Amino acid sequence: MIGILCIQFNPKTGDKEFNIARIEQFIYENSDKNIDLILLPEFFSTGIDHNSFLNFPEDKNGGNTINRVKNIAKKFSVNIIAGSVIEKSDNKLYNTSFAINKYGEIIGKYRKIHLFNYNGGTEGQRITAGKEPVIAKFEFGKVGLNICYDFRYPLMQKNLVKSGAEILVCPTAWCIPNKSYNSPEALKKEQDIWKSLNIIRAYDNLVYTVSCNQIGRANDNVSNIGCSMIVSPKGDVLANAGNNECALFSEIDLELVRKLRKEYPISEID
Repeated sequence: MIGILCIQFNPKTGDKEFNIARIEQFIYENSDKNIDLILLPEFFSTGIDHNSFLNFPEDKNGGNTINRVKNIAKKFSVNIIAGSVIEKSDNKLYNTSFAINKYGEIIGKYRKIHLFNYNGGTEGQRITAGKEPVIAKFEFGKVGLNICYDFRYPLMQKNLVKSGAEILVCPTAWCIPNKSYNSPEALKKEQDIWKSLNIIRAYDNLVYTVSCNQIGRANDNVSNIGCSMIVSPKGDVLANAGNNECALFSEIDLELVRKLRKEYPISEID
């Protein structure tokens, strides 16, 4: 069995030190669990703060932020997918996720391909889209990397699975306008859609899906809907963080993925 921990919280806008310390505290409080992989949200170190992550981006190796996460990985001997940071490389900005093993080594780096340019979103005006899907090869199995809006694209997920991914992860800052967030009916609808998206990605591809979202008010315009979750290849929601700041934990069994793929070779069929 493989232990998965998702850290769902509301980052303090622009305060990298505070947010990284908060993450370390969550990990410490759950260190009695059998944790193999930790997933952090998109923009975990800054929140959705253009001034912070555009004016003070990390370098191509993740800068001080990723160095701090590498040290945490070594300290707790745990693998971490470090949500995303804004990376500057060759005078271009990328929304980038770093996969770090339990020895504090970067074993994968994924630049978000599908940028959010809709419903008032302007990510593509600032950020350069990545070009290559990435699978991180951990000692326990292969993990397909997404960031937020990538999860809306089923062919990307299918191609990751065709390339061997047994878990699909999605660090995200999945947010909605504050007007909708403050309406119980509208918020529930958005959370139900997000839940359905996680389930169908798992069920269609016979993989585990693991999403890790921010929660609560992000800025004067938007709030994050939470509902980080872990879903089995049969479409069962094993854990759902709802509206709470928390460290969400569940154990998963990759032998189930391998068994189901022999019975239903979905990923081999176009």
